[in-house]
Amino acid sequence: MLKAGDLAPDVELTGPNGQPFRLSSLLAKGPVVIYFYPKDDTPVCTAEACSFRDNHSEFTGMGASVVGVSDDDATSHQRFAKEHDLPFLLLSDPAGKAREAFGLRLLLGFKARATFVIDGNGVIRAVISDRLNARRHVREALDALRGQDLTKL
Repeated sequence: MLKAGDLAPDVELTGPNGQPFRLSSLLAKGPVVIYFYPKDDTPVCTAEACSFRDNHSEFTGMGASVVGVSDDDATSHQRFAKEHDLPFLLLSDPAGKAREAFGLRLLLGFKARATFVIDGNGVIRAVISDRLNARRHVREALDALRGQDLTKL
């Protein structure tokens, strides 16, 4: 898995309407918190998404964009976002290329849950990996952003 100090790969994912979306388009605006989760509408993934939702204004208040990524297609993401009133972007990675580029591996057949805090220069500043404690991802991502001089992010 990539670690703090590594350069984030400029992956191309599928956006909400099926169009291609590059991570670099967000990095040009400032820090990005990208979280990889296994599947829409599962209990832990829903708790994680809702925790990012509930803290979204704190992320945006620090100039950061939040992006969720899973293998689910755009239709599933649209339904999931609408059902839970998610204010951030959900991107599709059906072939797992972004997961692979970030170094995320299967463990006993389960997809990894990981969050990367990336500065505006594309450098990973923090990595949070915890398969079951989804709220930890939000808490530690906020801590990482608070601990940084955002003028340099």
